Amino acid sequence: MLKSHYYSGLIEAGCDEAGRGSLAGSVYAAAVILPPDYRNDAINDSKKLTPRQRYALREVIQTDAIAWAIGIATAEEIDRINILNASILAMHRALDGLHLRPEAVIIDGNRFQPYRNLPCQTIVKGDAKYLSIAAAAILAKTYRDDYMDALAEEYPVYEWHSNKGYPTKRHRQAIKDYGASPLHRQSFRLTADNDTSL
Repeated sequence: MLKSHYYSGLIEAGCDEAGRGSLAGSVYAAAVILPPDYRNDAINDSKKLTPRQRYALREVIQTDAIAWAIGIATAEEIDRINILNASILAMHRALDGLHLRPEAVIIDGNRFQPYRNLPCQTIVKGDAKYLSIAAAAILAKTYRDDYMDALAEEYPVYEWHSNKGYPTKRHRQAIKDYGASPLHRQSFRLTADNDTSL
């Protein structure tokens, strides 16, 4: 079972992002504040869940959370300030969107920039350890998937319905064949030879 909190006695927000390794589109982040001592055995690392499970849990999280919000940094911002800083910017924007001010923040990963001088803690693989981070990961992932599915209608040749912008062999080949779209991240290696898949 994932832990309910890192800080004791504080209103704690968990943060995570989705789309950092994608070749195209915005990076999405979410911030979630869950009730004290919240329990839900179904919430887990989003990578271990099926799409159906993630979308079902999104509804549960949005209902059960004290507060939640989504933050976005665009491909243009990613190219301008780099993907790490853009991911942190998206998380800050998600925190800004919370209708309840957190008193502390826990973040998946090992890099972050202080938010409003609040206590904050980065946690490697935090989405597999803390409920609020896992919940944030589920929201960020599902909302970004919705966004990429919508973009796929406009740019079908890149098959974003299936790859969500990540560097699959077919995605890279489409970039070689048709060129990059306006939504591709120009600061990334879009047609690298060392293709990877999801």
